[in-house]
Amino acid sequence: MANIDSFKSKLIGGGARANQFRVVMPFPGFAQIGGETESMAYLCEAASLPGMTVGTVDIPFRGRTLYVAGERTFEAFEVTILNDTNFLIRNAYERWLNGINNLTDNEGLTNPTDYQVDAFVDQLDRNGSIIKTYTFRGMFPTSISDIGLNYNTNNQVETFTVTHRFQYFETNTTT
Repeated sequence: MANIDSFKSKLIGGGARANQFRVVMPFPGFAQIGGETESMAYLCEAASLPGMTVGTVDIPFRGRTLYVAGERTFEAFEVTILNDTNFLIRNAYERWLNGINNLTDNEGLTNPTDYQVDAFVDQLDRNGSIIKTYTFRGMFPTSISDIGLNYNTNNQVETFTVTHRFQYFETNTTT
């Protein structure tokens, strides 16, 4: 018979906590001046573990449909970042996007290895130990959100969101 003690015994480690994580984003050399990767590990306020979908191929046959597995697609990866007063991470992302597509002349890097990086999200336990790791291969930003400015906004640190695309991911349990 199910009871609170049997439930408690199944919730290993008290459950994984959504606020125990670290994002390691090694910015490409042309986008960094130094310290961005370390600061990102602290100032990344929100992220997500990757979502994915395996599509279906619908094959009609005599009034019925046969469903077979299709291709896997990945959701975009978004992070929300606390903005510091020197705009260290914001500026790095702006340089990164400018390297991909220059603001003034619509030119940019054409070789994906020049602007894509491998990024990491570590899920941590309450003692700071890594319990799961995701490695995003070939990641690059596609958009940086605006930062709203408002005289009525008190007692709040600016944040902005960056959306990334990646080729695929690996974990410490599957590759």
